[in-house]
Amino acid sequence: MKNMKGADAGTLEVMDAVFSIEPNVNAIRQTYLTWAANQRQGTHSTKTRGMVSGGGKKPFKQKGTGRARQGTSRAPYMPGGAIIFGPQPRDYRQKVNRKVTSLGFKSQLSDLRIKDSIIVLDAIKFDAPKTKDFVTMLAALKAESCRVLLLVNGDEENVYKSAQNLPNVVIARVEALSIYDLLVCDRLIASADSIKKLEERIA
Repeated sequence: MKNMKGADAGTLEVMDAVFSIEPNVNAIRQTYLTWAANQRQGTHSTKTRGMVSGGGKKPFKQKGTGRARQGTSRAPYMPGGAIIFGPQPRDYRQKVNRKVTSLGFKSQLSDLRIKDSIIVLDAIKFDAPKTKDFVTMLAALKAESCRVLLLVNGDEENVYKSAQNLPNVVIARVEALSIYDLLVCDRLIASADSIKKLEERIA
């Protein structure tokens, strides 16, 4: 465990069942696919022949024009016509067992620990919202050039405002943490309180 200046600040005991298991790739994959599917709105919609407006009148007479006969100007092959087999509104949500989700989180956290990509701080506090101070902290932790996931325990306004202009930093609350956040980060920075709350959530 370190402080915001990068100096040692003691040790923190964590649960082996959360941070020291054999990563299960299938659980990580299933947890991510379920999360990704649940992000889809499913509001896409196209009009079939029964929905598109117009086309009630025969566009030209049956014979004598030299053209192929047509009964409507809204057929799928006509400009401005209907869409055949187009997407319709649907629900993409998937369900996954809670144990599988928990195993997916534990596996990814254990993988980050194996790669030495987790940095635990005794506390994360800023007296004022200053991006410069946040960058200084990242430099002290040797994480200024990494994709950083900062895990917080609550609404630390100064922390959010200090990091919101940094493109390589994502801040997530423990209760809102997703498997995607863990997959795309190079470094996970969390306070000791956040780690304990995370253990309570997924243990």
